Parts: sequence; structure tokens; C-alpha cells
Amino acid sequence: MDRWARWKTIGMNLALLTVIWNPSTAQGEAFRIMDQGAAASGQGTAFAAQADDPSALHYNPAGMTQLEGVQFYGGTLLVGGHYDYTSPGGTKFRGNLDGSIAFPPPINFYLTANLAMLDIGFLKNLTLGIGVNSPYGLIVNYPTNVPFSALDTMATLPMLDIKPTAAYRFNDYLSIGAGLDIYTFASFAGEGAAQVNAFIPPGTNLELRTKDTAIGYNLGMLVTPWRTDGKPRLNLAFVYRSQTTLNLHGQFLVNGAVSADARTDLTLPQTFTGAVALWPVRDDKREWKVEVDVDYADWHSFKQLNVRLSNGGVLPEPRNWSGVFVVHVGTEYKWLQPALLPEWEVAARFGYIRSQTPVPDNTFEPAVPDAHYNSFSVGLGFLCKGQGRFLGFLKCQTPLLGPVGIKGIGIDLAYKNQLYESRTITNNLRPVVNGTWDTVLHAGIMNLRVNF
Repeated sequence: MDRWARWKTIGMNLALLTVIWNPSTAQGEAFRIMDQGAAASGQGTAFAAQADDPSALHYNPAGMTQLEGVQFYGGTLLVGGHYDYTSPGGTKFRGNLDGSIAFPPPINFYLTANLAMLDIGFLKNLTLGIGVNSPYGLIVNYPTNVPFSALDTMATLPMLDIKPTAAYRFNDYLSIGAGLDIYTFASFAGEGAAQVNAFIPPGTNLELRTKDTAIGYNLGMLVTPWRTDGKPRLNLAFVYRSQTTLNLHGQFLVNGAVSADARTDLTLPQTFTGAVALWPVRDDKREWKVEVDVDYADWHSFKQLNVRLSNGGVLPEPRNWSGVFVVHVGTEYKWLQPALLPEWEVAARFGYIRSQTPVPDNTFEPAVPDAHYNSFSVGLGFLCKGQGRFLGFLKCQTPLLGPVGIKGIGIDLAYKNQLYESRTITNNLRPVVNGTWDTVLHAGIMNLRVNF
């Protein structure tokens, strides 16, 4: 069998792996990542209408106008779980996230600055921010003896989203925000890589390594029709994220040797979010918020992942995904200066997500073992102000240089699970995928907050 025949026989099934990457592992529908901040994650990521910490830069950029001074928010996810496959004959196989916990863990970073401190004309209503996270991703690692090992066994694609963002507050009732999504690859993390254990000849190692940089954008609006004592009691939010196409390019390798240059296009969907947050209780002692967010992810644009080789060959990879809705419900109860911790704010959070899958049965793939799922989350938040001490020794209000100093230090913790419905595939384009798929994922999320 000549080289091209081998590519055509085996390589056609490799391209699907380019949609998977590490280090972002806790996914929403398909491979979209919901968890970009622990306070939001504890509430089932129902946060677009609250948006009152620096992760607003991701969830709703208009919410940044609610943040005073300069604020930092950064954290990580520790993700575990398993992917179970049962063949039509009843044989069971288990995949994981390349270990009990995905490593390196995905991170998020946000920095915001409210320019009201400058007291200069229209700049007083402007807030600027920069963020880095990974809003799409997954990592799947299967044993090499699975029936579909010629399709995929492992894949990574360490893509980052760099987010320069701005928001403007028109008045007490309306703020808007906008930002760029610069999807790129970091040199320290490498480029996208896919790997399979091929059948012909047995043990052949096939790899597809690709990278690109592409730019999208996001828009947000926050409307507050009801306030008491200057604090929101009802917020309405709308967020739009644009469709973006990565023109991935790189190399196709066989047993570590370059066999051809390769290109493929990965289209990330446009998404729409509508949200409402209500505070039934909000006074100087307690705050209770209830929020519902609804996302629509327009995966109709994800039609194929055809790989184009430098010798003129094309490896067809149909997808034909569908648009889907995701519903988020969350609540937060906050104690302001409780008797036991008078210099602290303490928050308890709970959340639920119901997500549909955009992946049809006939193009279902082991690399994205997706199904409808339910997710439950809990979280705690602690924000230290005044004369309190963080971790018992670090003063929470500390002068640094002139008028600049630390005004508060906080930590947010969350746990969530994603319980996927069992999915039986019987009519896949690749018969080796037919069988029953069961997925369970868990994530622990932690973020540190510093207000200046």
C-alpha cells in the first residue's frame, strides 16, 4: 500500500481530533467551557446579569462598570472524570482526562480598572480590562485497545483567548461593554496535537499538529430598571459573542516524521445570552440573588473539519452540528459583616445547568463524547475588608504607594459535576463508534480576588 493510500485509509478519521484541546477540560455543550470564574461556577454560571466581579469581562463586559478601582481575579480548575464506552457486544472500556486530574490545569486571569478615579470628563464612566482564559476545550485519552483506536486515542490543543475589553456606564440604568477575543497558541504550551494508534500497520503513530491566530468579538448590555439605596435589585442582561474561524495549519506526521503539510478550518459558534437577576433581599446586612440565564449556541456553522494535504488530497470530515439552548439557574446568599467575621463578606452559592448536545448520532465521535446533561454546583465566597486579616496574617487593607493600596482580598471556591445522559449510537458513519456512551465529569474551581 503506497503512502497516499495509507493516509486515505487511516488519516480520514484523524481530522476530527483537531477540535479537542488542553488545558481546558470542563466543558459545556460540545466543547464550550462554561467555568471561567469560581463565583459564577458556584451558581451554575448564571452570572451574566450579576457580573459584579472581574470575571464579568467574560460573562458580560458591561458588568465591569460595577467594579470600583482596580481589581484582579485569577484562578484555576481541577477537573476529573471518565468516559465509558460499551460496545454492541457488551465489552466495556474507560477513557479519562490523561490521568485522574487533567494537567496542566486550565487557568483564567482578569484585570479591570474603573477610570472614575481619574475624574476626567467622559473617562469617569469608562472601565477597561484585560483577560486570558480558554473558553473552548476538552481532553480525552482512551486505551489503545478500544475498537475505535484507528479514529483517536488522545488529542490536545492548548489554545488561549486574550480579551482586551472596555465598558461604559451611561447612567444608573444602562451600561454597555465590548471586547475582542484573540484566539491563539502560546509558545510555552505548544501547538495543537492529535494522536491515534493506527491499524495499518499495527501500532503506527499518526499525529496532526496545527496552530493559528484568529480574532472575534463580544458585546454586552446591562440594564438596571430597579435600584434601592443605590444597589441593583433587578438586572437584565444581553451578551453576544461572534462566530470565529481558525484556519489551522501545520503538519501531518507518521511515526514522528513529517509526511505532509496540512490545513483545516475550525469554526467556533456565535452565541447569544439573555439573563435576568433579581435580589429579593438586599440591605446592609444581607443580600439574596436569584438568576436565570439562557444561552443559544449556534453550532450550525460547524459543518465539517475537512483536512487539506499539501499533495492535493482532502480528508473529508463531516460534522453538521445543530444549534442548542443551555439553561442556567443560580442563587447567591451573602452575609455582610456577620457577627463571627465582622470584617468579611461571606457568600453561599448554588446552581443548576441543563444543556442540550449539538452533536447528531451519525457524526458522533469519541473525541467529543457529548450528550444532554444536568449539572449541579455549590460554592462559597469570602471577601476580607477593613482591618481583617486574610489567612490570619495578611492585612486585607494595606497601603502600598501613596493613595494606592489593597482594599480587599477574597477567595471563591466551587464544586460542580456534569452528569451526562447515557447515549446509544446505532447509525454512525463509522460503525466502530456504535455502542453506548456514558460520561461523568467533576470540577473544583478556585479564584483569588484582590481589590486595589
